[in-house]
Amino acid sequence: MKTPSGRRTRTLAAITATAGLVLVAACTSSDNGGSGSKTAAGGVQLVKAGQLTTCTHLPYPPFQSEINGKVQGFDVSMIDLVAKDLGVRQQILDTPFENFKTGAFLNSGECDLAAAGMTITAERKKNVDFSDPYFDATQALMVGKDSGITSLADAKAKKVKLGAQAQTTGEDYAKSQGFDPVSFESSDAVLNGLRTGQVKAVVIDYPVVQGWLKDKANAAYKVAGQINTGEQYGFTVKKGNTKLLAAVNKAIKDAKADGTYKKLYEKWIGPYDASAASPSAS
Repeated sequence: MKTPSGRRTRTLAAITATAGLVLVAACTSSDNGGSGSKTAAGGVQLVKAGQLTTCTHLPYPPFQSEINGKVQGFDVSMIDLVAKDLGVRQQILDTPFENFKTGAFLNSGECDLAAAGMTITAERKKNVDFSDPYFDATQALMVGKDSGITSLADAKAKKVKLGAQAQTTGEDYAKSQGFDPVSFESSDAVLNGLRTGQVKAVVIDYPVVQGWLKDKANAAYKVAGQINTGEQYGFTVKKGNTKLLAAVNKAIKDAKADGTYKKLYEKWIGPYDASAASPSAS
């Protein structure tokens, strides 16, 4: 992963995947600041007036990546729903993934929340407050179709060089299974490592692999095994930011109730099938 000194400091305007979303400035204020107020609907305090600043780490398709010069994806669309409820627009800041575990950019006031396909863990809960789970995630073993590798156990027996994204639960899982994985900075770097032969197999979140395999350019690869680790993704806010957390949870709940969640899932992930994201343990 990149170090803080090497992070990309540009901000990237997110576009919504929800048709008809109107992005407007905050319209409620305790200080009569109007559109210049840092207080959004429901009394939610924001780090910048008129916008919900989201920390993420690019690229991580299908959750967030730059497409045609705009940051788009499932996470982006879900947080757009939060921004709409607050009466503001979403603005995305690309930051190193390790900062999500510590809550550094939330604590420093650079971001209001973080959305980065991040697994909810007890260790991470010590530093940030997680939203309700919004996605059930599993890990996948991806290999070349001609690799002869049939499972994670097979890869271990053959002493295959394995890759994973640094600072992720996929990397942690690989280590727990006795591998010494090659660490890559981003999901795209993981895939490139497989393409260039730096590694012969990779362990990474299954929905990411689903996205890769939709691309005909990756037709030479396959899923050799799915691993049900019981992981769930959550969005994070600074510890104690109860009003924003409540707004995020409300948006998740409402989206699941009114069909918006299903629509976004099918747009960015694939067919909406509960079993698709929760396969049997490998």
